[in-house]
Amino acid sequence: MPGSKRSNAQRLKDSLEDDIINGRRSPGERLDPETLGAEFNVSRTPVREAIQQLVASGLVTVSPKKGTFVARVGIDQLIEMFEVMAELEGMCGRLAARRITDQELSALREAHQRCEAAALAGDTDEYYYENEGFHDCIYTASHNTFLASEARQLKQRLKPYRRLQLQVRQRVHNSLSEHQAIFDAIECGDAVGAQQALSDHVLIQGERFSDFVSSVRRMEGAPVSQTG
Repeated sequence: MPGSKRSNAQRLKDSLEDDIINGRRSPGERLDPETLGAEFNVSRTPVREAIQQLVASGLVTVSPKKGTFVARVGIDQLIEMFEVMAELEGMCGRLAARRITDQELSALREAHQRCEAAALAGDTDEYYYENEGFHDCIYTASHNTFLASEARQLKQRLKPYRRLQLQVRQRVHNSLSEHQAIFDAIECGDAVGAQQALSDHVLIQGERFSDFVSSVRRMEGAPVSQTG
């Protein structure tokens, strides 16, 4: 999704999201809609829409009569959500490998190629959006509307943190390699391989776990343990 095609609400949401995940807006900080409107030179409607999207992703909370605040993040809950996301994505991959149509496979190939172009250009933000498209193709190809709906809903909650992961050094390059393995498994109808590849792609484990926790703690402004 090229930047020129993004709405005012999307650009505002992206900017606030980036500020929050990079620690420029701290957990508990109040977000005043009028101030945001003036700062980004937009009307009330884009501000309201951006805040709604951030609430849906769990980055922002709205307290009646008190205001809108940057949410406080719980590492344990995030990890649990990623574990569930890995299972949902794995199921989508398994079904897609069995049910994908030729047209859907072409769409998945094109989505993968767009991810590759963004990665080669070193455009992390563009890769973030094309990555969303790649995964959405797989949800559609699962031909299970309930599963796809659940996956999309949880993905929406985790979008800022999936974006945060991409800022870790070499993560985009590694993500693209994982996409290739996922595509290859789906293309050849390897349901078990597709499920495992997608689950591993989403699950935060090993060194990625340490990097992720470190990044989230920096986002929260909390001290990072040097042990382990």
